[in-house]
Amino acid sequence: MQYKTIDFEVTEHVGWLTLNRPDRGNALSYEMVMELRDFFAGLEKDLDIRIVVIRGAGDHFCTGLDMQSSFGNQEDSEFNPSKGKQSSRFDPRGFMIQRNFSDIVVKMRQAPQPIIASIKGKTIGGGFSIALACDIRICAATARFNIGFTRVGFSACDMGSSYFLPRLIGLSRAAEYMYTARWMDGTTAERIGLVSKAVPEEQLSAATDELLNEMLRVSPFALRMTKEVLNANVDATSLLDATKLENRTQLLCGFTDDMMESIKAVFIEKRPPEYQDR
Repeated sequence: MQYKTIDFEVTEHVGWLTLNRPDRGNALSYEMVMELRDFFAGLEKDLDIRIVVIRGAGDHFCTGLDMQSSFGNQEDSEFNPSKGKQSSRFDPRGFMIQRNFSDIVVKMRQAPQPIIASIKGKTIGGGFSIALACDIRICAATARFNIGFTRVGFSACDMGSSYFLPRLIGLSRAAEYMYTARWMDGTTAERIGLVSKAVPEEQLSAATDELLNEMLRVSPFALRMTKEVLNANVDATSLLDATKLENRTQLLCGFTDDMMESIKAVFIEKRPPEYQDR
């Protein structure tokens, strides 16, 4: 599929996804929503990509819903921001449009590759939810975050925000930011655990590369399995359930050629492993 609102390139097993509407602060148009949904659904087909990095073109990561864009084939829609046509009457078609938004974060979690958000500028609303759905977030200290939805009359619980945010920063802090739509800067985001690291903006690229280089030292299968088990066990109902999944996965990893290559390279020959992903 040829994309118009996002760019994607692969270099040395890393997929670089760029939200590319800089003139609109990379805000989510309907076209971008559908392209992101398609992109993340397709990641499982290309396991040569080991890690995905999301970033925004221009000054911002993603400033949320583009209220000036048209959502879908909407000439007769009950809610078309670009035409200012609104109605409080429920339209079932609107529910299906809403599911396209939530499908983005679901497919991000289902993708086998770990996903890193490299964030600068503003991250608001749906953009904030996309950042939350990433496995790791690194930001510029000057970055600014806002849940945003309540500022335009919607619930702050959208695109997985009510699932991810309490798990990252705790229920009380999540409630505070969701109830107030208060802004958060990058330094605060690091302090409370929303992001792994906040660095000066000019160091953001280098910090992202450093993390990538460390992750690329891990065997591809082990990296994918770690994401799968970590995501599953966040919601495990018991320690026994968690360890059962861990035990299965360790046995699977133990039967790969890359496990033996890791041991040989790291402990015997003292060299970087050469993974074949088998």
